Amino acid sequence: MARLITPDAPLARPVAPDRLWRLPGVYAPQADTRLLAGALRREGALSGLDVLDIGTGSGALALYAAHLGARVTALDVSRRAVWSTRINAWRAGLRISTLRGSVEDLAGRRFDLILSNPPYVPAPRPLPPGRGAARAWDAGTDGRHVLDRLGRTAPALLGPHGVLLLVQSALSGTEATLEMLEAAGMRARVTDRAAIPYGPVLRSRLDWLRARRLIGPDDTMEELVVIRAEHS
Repeated sequence: MARLITPDAPLARPVAPDRLWRLPGVYAPQADTRLLAGALRREGALSGLDVLDIGTGSGALALYAAHLGARVTALDVSRRAVWSTRINAWRAGLRISTLRGSVEDLAGRRFDLILSNPPYVPAPRPLPPGRGAARAWDAGTDGRHVLDRLGRTAPALLGPHGVLLLVQSALSGTEATLEMLEAAGMRARVTDRAAIPYGPVLRSRLDWLRARRLIGPDDTMEELVVIRAEHS
């Protein structure tokens, strides 16, 4: 049974949001970050493990994994995100390998654990924006542009006993993600759920979301889920 998590608890040090430095346009840690951090914490000791944080943003989750003893690689397509993570790692006294690029650039490498808080918000535009702050959350009309890409690439980056932890909105299809990962030969399940009030992004497109029947006329809460997958 999935855990019901309250996503407003502060992140553990050294990744408390008020300690993170961000360049303009870099995603700030929010409820989804906290939800995924809780799932990471329950994985137990990470000492000596190789961890990949895909779409690291300000580096909050990468820093947390390093704080728990992991060897961390933080990846993002945004140059500003990469620099924000580097500076936050330096300020926290943690060693993190930060890379600008896509998952495909890591072909041939293997990790014990992969984290991702990818863009997953359905948007009126069919493709995610190429620049700007919205690149951190808009993910095409079904919200799956990045999720489907992760499903194709992440399993090959995991070692034999590797684990994938990702967070997404139920609006972008929880079952679709589970089925995608299972088709890739992984055991996948929802481990955490949280309901949060619609934020500014969803409120700005309520009419569009209702027209697509992604939400009901009286809905005011978004469900976030953490999916855990491992090789069968």
